[in-house]
Amino acid sequence: MNFFTLHRILILLFVGVVGACSAQTSDTTDWKKQRTDLVEIFIKGQGVNDPKVLAAMQKVQRHKFVPEEYQSMSYWDRPVPIGEGQTISQPSLVAMMTELLNLKRSDKVLEVGTGSGYQAAILGELVDSVFTIEIIQTLGTRSSELLLKLGYENIHIKIGDGFKGWPEHAPYNAIIVTCAPSEIPQPLKNQLAEGGRMIIPVGEKNAIQELVLIRKKKGKLLQENIIPVRFVPMLMEDGNPY
Repeated sequence: MNFFTLHRILILLFVGVVGACSAQTSDTTDWKKQRTDLVEIFIKGQGVNDPKVLAAMQKVQRHKFVPEEYQSMSYWDRPVPIGEGQTISQPSLVAMMTELLNLKRSDKVLEVGTGSGYQAAILGELVDSVFTIEIIQTLGTRSSELLLKLGYENIHIKIGDGFKGWPEHAPYNAIIVTCAPSEIPQPLKNQLAEGGRMIIPVGEKNAIQELVLIRKKKGKLLQENIIPVRFVPMLMEDGNPY
């Protein structure tokens, strides 16, 4: 069992005995302090040290992407339900996956699995253009409205099947997938630019999966296993997992 897995178990044990309560929606000093503690203790504690990623995690107000009944848990280092059987990912894992993409401001990024819009907002702080796909209409619509309200004009959302990617805007310098297919989708491989990076969890539903980093060099895909993880499955249009 690696440090990340042990850390996650300990956090879940800690928060499992605490109930959700109502919370403020403005970015008060308390929210800022909680966000600072999250970055300084948990995110840096996982070895994330890219200053641009840390700054984005410090800036983006995660509580605005969390349903009201769970807002008290916004800055705990754990996933939180967002409805439709989906979750907003654990912040330290969001930071780790983002750092592994080694992003530049000029990069064009594809995200598969918009969910709450939180990961897209982090990406929107780091690059000029983000294209994100969500298969669940209610989540995609909600995230689109929220991101626009927050001023992220560089984030473009599509309701559709993420397995197929978004070929109209390909190739992408980076692809991040926040739901797990049983195998890496060929369309996503095809849409990755030369020199590009893809981070994706791969494995069966309700099982331990592997977080995989892919680099495209001279047309070849080089694959590296990072850590064991557990994500919601990548869904087909009929609701079944890929």
